[in-house]
Amino acid sequence: MLKIAVLISGRGSNMLRLAEAIDELRLDAEIVAVISNAVCAGVDIAAARGLPVQIIKRSSDDSRQNHDSAIAVAIDNSGADFVFLAGYMAILGRQFVEKYAGRLINIHPSLLPAYKGLNTHQRALDDKAIQHGATVHFVTTELDAGPIIDRKSTRLNSSHVR
Repeated sequence: MLKIAVLISGRGSNMLRLAEAIDELRLDAEIVAVISNAVCAGVDIAAARGLPVQIIKRSSDDSRQNHDSAIAVAIDNSGADFVFLAGYMAILGRQFVEKYAGRLINIHPSLLPAYKGLNTHQRALDDKAIQHGATVHFVTTELDAGPIIDRKSTRLNSSHVR
């Protein structure tokens, strides 16, 4: 059974889908840590499910490297085999990404390589994209450019365009 740490920053919907896949035996894994950089709805969802939660905020005088190091300590202490970025809204530094190379997975809300970065849904709508979806990929030091594990898409139609 895989042990996974999940990094979140918001609603926790991707973390919840991972937990449900585990509950439904579609994923042979255990969530051993939920780590957030903010107090958010996802933290409440994780706590309600009895998952181990840690909030590691980045203070104004804390460097990204120090913040990344604090997250790495929490991951390592959890015994996680893999780290999932599930709506984690912060860029992790090169040292962190290299430390977890091959074990760091992002759930990105677009069909990469299209719409890297933020505001992917709005940009797809603004571009009148025909297809939109999500990509699961390995994280590398280049933003949203790691090897793709899987993608799911949906066809957009005129009802999606404002």
